[in-house]
Amino acid sequence: MGFKMGIVGLPNVGKSTLFNALTRTAAAQAANFPFCTIDPNVGDVAVPDARLDKLAEIAQSKQKIAARMTFVDIAGLVKGASKGEGLGNQFLANIRETDAIAHVLRCFEDGDVTHVEGRVNPVEDAEVIETELMIADMESIEKRLQGLQRKVRGGDKEAVQQERLLKDALAVLEDGRPARTVDVAEDDLRAWELLQLLTAKPILYVCNVDEGSAAEGNDHSAAVAAMAEAQGAAHVVISAQIEEEIAQLPEDDAGIFLEEMGLAEAGLDRLIRAGYALLSLETYFTVGPKEARAWTIPVGTSAPKAAGVIHGDFEKGFIRAETIAYDDFVTLGGEQPAKEAGKMRAEGKGYTVKDGDVMHFLFNT
Repeated sequence: MGFKMGIVGLPNVGKSTLFNALTRTAAAQAANFPFCTIDPNVGDVAVPDARLDKLAEIAQSKQKIAARMTFVDIAGLVKGASKGEGLGNQFLANIRETDAIAHVLRCFEDGDVTHVEGRVNPVEDAEVIETELMIADMESIEKRLQGLQRKVRGGDKEAVQQERLLKDALAVLEDGRPARTVDVAEDDLRAWELLQLLTAKPILYVCNVDEGSAAEGNDHSAAVAAMAEAQGAAHVVISAQIEEEIAQLPEDDAGIFLEEMGLAEAGLDRLIRAGYALLSLETYFTVGPKEARAWTIPVGTSAPKAAGVIHGDFEKGFIRAETIAYDDFVTLGGEQPAKEAGKMRAEGKGYTVKDGDVMHFLFNT
């Protein structure tokens, strides 16, 4: 599994330029006018992970298979989108299908690029989008509460739980706060997720800066950083223009270009790492002569559940997992040396997989 991140923002903030760079395609038309993106563009990209390269090198694997991450470029929202302004509700529906939201904010000055509100203020832009999503959530909740009444009166347990959670969400929304600020009990988490409220999704603010500000950011991105910290949200600083240029270069040239720009790594790497942290995801590996492969799992996943990511039969018939920590695998030079050094562990059903574990599952068919 990977995860799906929706790229949202006002028109002309650099969403499609960023999407093109991230997916190394020109599928999303980047143009200097609102609503050039009419249908959501979906891009499936490999998650860069230097550990996979190292493991494949040590094991002399014939093939490397990275974990995958899906980006969805969603057309620009405008003030009034919840009422059908601009391209309206169809894009609100597209956001519901994502696991998290990357909110691209314009943090650059450029007289040649129109701003839909006629000014550059990323914090106000963020508030415009958040307000539209909150209004859409409130309208959705009110309709759903009405639809639940008959089942609630009949004592349906699921309906009673849904009503309670929807009322909790409505209370914070009416107080001007997003649904993700609701304190949800562990027993309610699954039902909460099924509500698919727009403002319940984790949010990552992406500060799109000019090339000269890519390394250190600027006053606009600093304001976004302060806003994100106050909200307990995440943020990254990226120059979509630089990322687009990098995407068109061979790997060696891209590294030189990044160094010249004073950047340690590409924006894609930082964006994905921030996305993984946002959704509490981590990676384990399977390694052999045929292939080295990365698998994405939620933090805290048990060994049987991790095995199930590969195939459901692995989880059902799970016996044990032969596990080597990444550092031990690399330091000792592979599976056999690690085994001889006593660093291969036999872990049972109660084992919680750690980020970077190299695993081999034994199971009954």
